[in-house]
Amino acid sequence: MPQTLSEIRAELDARGIRPKHRFGQNFLHDHNQLRRLVTAAAVRPGELVLEVGPGTGTLTETLLDAGCEVVACELDPDMAKIVRARNRHRLGPGAAHVMVVEDDCLDGKHALSPALRAALGGRPFVLVANLPYQAATPLMATLLEHHPECRGQFVTIQREVADRLTAAPDTDAWGPIGVTMRMLAEVSMIAVLSPGCFWPAPKVTSAMVAIVPRHEPRPVEPWAPFTAFVQQVFGRRRKQLGAILGRDAVGATGIDPVRRPETLTPAEWVRLYKALGARTPSA
Repeated sequence: MPQTLSEIRAELDARGIRPKHRFGQNFLHDHNQLRRLVTAAAVRPGELVLEVGPGTGTLTETLLDAGCEVVACELDPDMAKIVRARNRHRLGPGAAHVMVVEDDCLDGKHALSPALRAALGGRPFVLVANLPYQAATPLMATLLEHHPECRGQFVTIQREVADRLTAAPDTDAWGPIGVTMRMLAEVSMIAVLSPGCFWPAPKVTSAMVAIVPRHEPRPVEPWAPFTAFVQQVFGRRRKQLGAILGRDAVGATGIDPVRRPETLTPAEWVRLYKALGARTPSA
């Protein structure tokens, strides 16, 4: 059974520690929501699962009970000790075992940390996690763009971020991460979670999302210059495209130069980049 809220509190009280705001520690204790996330991920016995930010290990133990091999990446040494202590009989590689990586999950914004890459070993895996809010967007983008061995991501994140992942063109939430997600994956909302599902209760609503990569060639290669171009143009999202990239140049692509970045569809972003990707957006 997953840990109860009383057990989570007791684990921390026994060590004289409190949830740390700087690590984004809001522990999901709603058992129905935990089961919903694991069910959506459709994990199988023996499957390798990456969990980032396990906290006291509530989700970790749910995954271990499902027979998964878990790599749990935890930046906070106090939480890493709790996960190891609670699962001392299940430490190490293999089915229904957990390997705790005490490290940041990322090396910069676009790569997994060396320690985490070593633990995963290039094997196929799935991400199932209640992600620390500050790491969520760069981690999800990194896995989607650079790790085809990740078969899917099933995560709890801030509702505002989930809205950006699932946004459509010409909406307030449409931005660079939405373009990436639309082009490379199928993204769907699993559930919306109230603050009361967590302890301590955050000041924002959360959401669970599923990100399943598309098995087809990318429309643009190399990918990094394209995403940099989208980021640069979106950085001036309130300006017309003609003011950003040149009126005549944009018009030559068949896109109206008076349009703004948030109105472009993924196909139009590709068309614009292929014609004008070498241009630096004007200030």
